[in-house]
This record gives sequence, structure tokens and C-alpha cells, in this order.
Amino acid sequence: MERVTGLEHLTMLDIAPPDFVTLAAGAGFGAVGLRISPVTPVEHVWPMSPGSPMLAETARRCQGTGVAVLSVEAIAIGPGAGLAGRAPVIESAAALGARYLNVICDDPDISRFADLFAELTSVALPYGIHPVIEFTAWRPIRTLAAATAVARNSAGGRLLLDTLHIRRCGVSAGELASVDPALLSYLQICDAPLEPPRGLLALAPRAQLADRHGYQGIDAVAEARALRMLPGEGELPLAELLAALPDDLPVSVEAPSLAVRGELTAAGFATQARRALASLLR
Repeated sequence: MERVTGLEHLTMLDIAPPDFVTLAAGAGFGAVGLRISPVTPVEHVWPMSPGSPMLAETARRCQGTGVAVLSVEAIAIGPGAGLAGRAPVIESAAALGARYLNVICDDPDISRFADLFAELTSVALPYGIHPVIEFTAWRPIRTLAAATAVARNSAGGRLLLDTLHIRRCGVSAGELASVDPALLSYLQICDAPLEPPRGLLALAPRAQLADRHGYQGIDAVAEARALRMLPGEGELPLAELLAALPDDLPVSVEAPSLAVRGELTAAGFATQARRALASLLR
């Protein structure tokens, strides 16, 4: 079975979802990840609610280009949050035919979050959507084990992997290989230096940074949202990580870079991303 290759919206979050679908198709990607709901309270968002003209146009572009929506993001769950008001995100995801829904843990009580994640999974599965959880260096779920446990105990949720977070959270290829393949959704891929940057302050288009401290906070967020590299441009052991995962696992480029966006057009960046991914997969 041919591997699905995609382009994640965070790579160029300033491009409206329907245009992003067209952009990805033109570069040769078969799928996209789309941000249809904000990750942070201050983030600028695209009007992608159920029934909106932009949602309908995005679905039309997908149908016309043959580009599938691999995932949508995001539902962020913080302390004391419930699932009230989350249905529109699931409905929009369903309208796009999305396979996965990215759920973000902002609750330090991981057990409480896990219960809500399981409840959300039971709501989303009838739509054919699997909620996914990932580990990151600056949020409460920072380990592969914690994220895997949340997915496993949800009876239908999945684990989302990201090569930058894999490195920054200290996860080895051997540990990845030990994960039950049935729990995996797909791999977001980028490159980076082996060692994390320090003393950064950067803003990604349409997405503000949270006020955190140390690499667990501002530096980690800045790198993840605005300072990534395309596959092959950094030092991450991408071939080793891919070899530890199933051969048919979908792979999607998530490589936002303010520097590159200042040098290339959106179409040029998308094409360069596709070539970089193709070279790695060969």
C-alpha cells in the first residue's frame, strides 16, 4: 500500500484552508492537516465552523484536487474544561472527511484529561474520526509512555508522533518500535539541530506564543512554531525513526520556518517540502 504523504497547516498557517489544499495539491501532496480551531486563546483563526462558506469551499477543493484531509486541529483541554461547545469542531472535521482530530492537553491533571479524551473519543468515533494525542516538551504530557497510555485507555484514540517532539522529549527509535502499531495515527516530520535552541523569541503567522519560561516553554514553542527545518536540512535521525515505524504509516511535513517563508513563495516552499520528503522516503 502506497504511503500517504501530507503537508501540515502549521507549516504555512497564514494560508487560508481552501488555498492551502490547492497549494498542497500543486506541490504533489496527497493529504493535508488543517487548523480549523485555535490552539491558544489569542490565536487568529479561519472561519471554518459548520455551514461556513470557507468550510464548504475547502471541502470542494479537496474533492476537486483529490487531496484528503488527514487531520484537523485542535481541541485544547485545560483545567476544569469540559466538552461543552466542542461539537462544532467535530462536525467541521466530519464535513472535511478528516481521519484524525488533534486534542491538546493543557491540564496538569493528566488523569482528568485522559477521562475527557476518552469521552471525546466516544463522541467522535461515530463520525469516523479518531482523536489523537501527542507528547511535547512544554505541555503536561511530555513522555511517550504518558501519551500512549491516554490513547490506549480511550478505546479508539490514537497517538500522534512528531519528529521534533520525539527528539526534544528524549524518545529513542527503539522505544518507538515498541509501540503497538494499532495505536499509531501518523508521523509529522521535520528536521532540526540535535540540541535545542536557547534564548529565542519568535512568532509564527496567526499564532501567538504563550508566556512560559525556559526550554520547557518559550524556546520550545518558538522552535516548534517558527524555526523548524525541512527533512534533510538538520541533524535529526529521520531515516532511523522512519525505520522504527510501520512502512505504511502516513507522513506529513510540519516545518514552519519564518526564515524560509521570507525567501520563498508559498508555492515554492510547498514544492521544496515535497521534494525534501520524497528524497528522504527514497
